[in-house]
Amino acid sequence: MINHLGPLKPVRIWNNSTENEMGWAGYNLGHTLNPRKFQTVIVSPRSHFVFTPLLASTATGTLEFRTAIEPVRRSRGNSPEFFQARAVDVSFVDKTVTLDEAVTDPRQGLAPVGGRFGWKSREDVDNHIAARKEQRRVFDLQYDKLVIAVGAYSQTFNTPGVKEHAHFLKDVGDARRIRRTILTCYETAALPTTLEHVRRQLLNFVITGGGPTGIEFAAELHDLIRDDLNKLYPHLKGLARITVHDVAPTVLNMFDRKLSDYAVRTFKRENIDVKTESVVQALEAGLPDDHTSNSATSSNGKLHLEPHQPGVTLKLKGQPPQGAGMVVWSTGLMPNPFIAKSMSLAHSFPERCTIFKGDPEVARNLQWSIATDSRTGSVLTNDRLRVILEAKEAPEASNDAASSTSTSSSSTNPGQDPTPTRAYMTDVYALGDCAQITGTTYPATAQVANQKATWLARHLNHGDLPSSRFHFRDLGVMAYVGGWRAIFQGGPAISGGRLADTGLANVSGRAAWIIWRTAYLVRSVSWRNKVLIPVYWVVNW
Repeated sequence: MINHLGPLKPVRIWNNSTENEMGWAGYNLGHTLNPRKFQTVIVSPRSHFVFTPLLASTATGTLEFRTAIEPVRRSRGNSPEFFQARAVDVSFVDKTVTLDEAVTDPRQGLAPVGGRFGWKSREDVDNHIAARKEQRRVFDLQYDKLVIAVGAYSQTFNTPGVKEHAHFLKDVGDARRIRRTILTCYETAALPTTLEHVRRQLLNFVITGGGPTGIEFAAELHDLIRDDLNKLYPHLKGLARITVHDVAPTVLNMFDRKLSDYAVRTFKRENIDVKTESVVQALEAGLPDDHTSNSATSSNGKLHLEPHQPGVTLKLKGQPPQGAGMVVWSTGLMPNPFIAKSMSLAHSFPERCTIFKGDPEVARNLQWSIATDSRTGSVLTNDRLRVILEAKEAPEASNDAASSTSTSSSSTNPGQDPTPTRAYMTDVYALGDCAQITGTTYPATAQVANQKATWLARHLNHGDLPSSRFHFRDLGVMAYVGGWRAIFQGGPAISGGRLADTGLANVSGRAAWIIWRTAYLVRSVSWRNKVLIPVYWVVNW
């Protein structure tokens, strides 16, 4: 999201939001900045914000898709200016962002799962921009302050076939595909020409990833099958199977062990299989042919399927291939290629807008890049959310002077790179899933992104950012486990207070389900959705 404050305002701010989605941080910040102080321009490849916690409900029909989206453009209130485009390059010296229009992007509304461009060098970026400029598809915008909130992509671990054959759950387009695939699996299984073993494979639904997203989708899918599909397809009752695979020893490992065990026990009662320490090695199109009777197979042992017919083969470590009608992939996040490629390339030192206590003359001769976390690839910031620049080779003459703005991202053991020199940019901020404050391990969740955006907007509006520091207030985590049951674990902001003595910090069952639904309803953005959501809950009771 990009916030640009126009020339008639005392300050210009850019906020470059999620490259492939309008995320929590960008949307909140863009609509919270004071319009009397800032002229805000949002730049995003999609023209709406997605309330991601409700995507599982929309995919299974509990809610309609419009309840999970909010338009960027508003006819009332504080409506920022908007460009539907994505950032492809940034110059911190010239204070410009290069944007590539995304109005006709065919993957709009779908989860970003890989790099759009195979950039490996500065030359690759320049060649792409030059080619797109000839097509009048690229333009530059200047900024006074830039906020990077480009989110993250779905992590696939480069597992063969996942990008092509798995379903994801990060956007409304993903939810539409999942709902359509579920119905297609059932309608195909209901045909009299479908063999029995093929029916069972088509009605085998696999979720990879035992975090809250995967667990909640498995629970919502179970409710859909039990309450609706078993009645609509009575002759298929008992054939459907839901399996959750995770490489970790336990699922929901961010919860207290008692709560995660409660979720597993609930799933077991509902005949949802949870397979831990299970590794998916590959996905292939088509169902495996493990029966020889009346099966039309190809030379590679796969059943012949019509184009667009559902059916995927899972190759699991240490197990024979398994057929499934649908695989939903939810195994975490990976860095946005805009961060990993464009912003990691060498930059000149932006002397006018940095805090650097070393020798400026030496800094001008170094190549600088955005500092990123070695494990997650996230942009590193200080506790004022200011982005950190680093030079790989620290000049010996300025090491002592730069110590107050330098931190070590590598050890000083012999044979390793020297400690990088670092500088803070005073007019570039980063927040959301793409950013991480040095020395912290805050989770990449909507709660963190929302609090950072609210904090930054408040202090920019008040003009007191230099005297403030961000502190995350952990309110806890929750997950729906099906059958009107949920689990809720209060964070330190709750469990460290009076609730800790009442036993209400960790809750499971119907009480947690009420907390879960209430929290999502309260966090909904518009009054339209605050009304529509409970209406659909009642209608689909």
